[in-house]
Amino acid sequence: MNLDQRIDAFAALGNIFRQLSSPQEALEIDQNDKVMVEAFQMQVNRAAEFNGWFTKDNVQYAFSSWGESLRKEHLKQWLENYSIEEKVTPRAVGIIMAGNIPLVGFHDFLSALITGHKVVVKLSSNDPYFIPLVAQYLSHNYPYFKEKIDFASDKLENYDAVIATGSNNSSRYFEHYFGSYPNIIRKNRNAVAILAGNETIEELELLGEDIFRYFGLGCRSVSKLYVPKGYDFDQLFGGLYRYNEIINYKKYENNYDYNKAVYLMSLFPILENGFVMLKEDTGFSSPIATLFYEFYESTDDLTAHLNAVKDNIQCIVSNENFKDFINFGDSQSPKLWNYADDIDTIEFLLNI
Repeated sequence: MNLDQRIDAFAALGNIFRQLSSPQEALEIDQNDKVMVEAFQMQVNRAAEFNGWFTKDNVQYAFSSWGESLRKEHLKQWLENYSIEEKVTPRAVGIIMAGNIPLVGFHDFLSALITGHKVVVKLSSNDPYFIPLVAQYLSHNYPYFKEKIDFASDKLENYDAVIATGSNNSSRYFEHYFGSYPNIIRKNRNAVAILAGNETIEELELLGEDIFRYFGLGCRSVSKLYVPKGYDFDQLFGGLYRYNEIINYKKYENNYDYNKAVYLMSLFPILENGFVMLKEDTGFSSPIATLFYEFYESTDDLTAHLNAVKDNIQCIVSNENFKDFINFGDSQSPKLWNYADDIDTIEFLLNI
């Protein structure tokens, strides 16, 4: 398959994904694809059985977001500035996937295959079913992919390069085992939000999507706020109130209760509204049901600070004109060219 054919294959996969949240598009698929839609839908419905954080709503959101990204025009726009056909020598790319949110490793999987490489995938035990279904669809409809997709049941073997995603702790092991190979090794990062105090209630409601989608478990989930001195947190709580029913989800409630007890027993001052807690803290990876925050005095000081801690930050959400900021409500729907950790995955794959 050439690049245009591979783009067509993933665009067709995007159409399958969109059926899971937009049944009105069903007229665009044939009978064989309807069978695959049903298989995906079954896994969506059962997802919470093997991972309690994978609620049907969150899984459908992930598929819907990827369905939009995999439209043909978006794939072509993403790849148009790379010389893929001229530069790629096919290699075997080992991909170690995280499992914190649904389909979290799909971008690496897509990037390697669409550039013409083979993938050797080590799945997370927290997300073991969706990517194999994707592989089944691609291999059945496009035989080219049969020899391009392998799964490692134990340790990763027979690879020429590695893309591994994990925690700061696991990254040390990745660097030890894979340091002699071309690699991308990702560590902990989080999204932050900058508030100026002039946000509308609508903007703060959109911020709630950045905070609560996937229960805050994604690397693009806002886990920390920067607020001006004297900020009125009642305004923030008012905007977030529409998400109050999240506390009715038992796993989230358990984390809320546990973390609140820890803070109170440790005499940490917190602000809380019954479903989320605010804690002043210089850290970035806040526990579930908690947002860290820091005060800032001027945008110049804040800009300097953000530059100093940029390795901890995945993206910045704001309505102010900070470098590379994104709008409220958009952190969980990145474009194909919004690379994790600002590492151009396609450029890496072109040079292995």
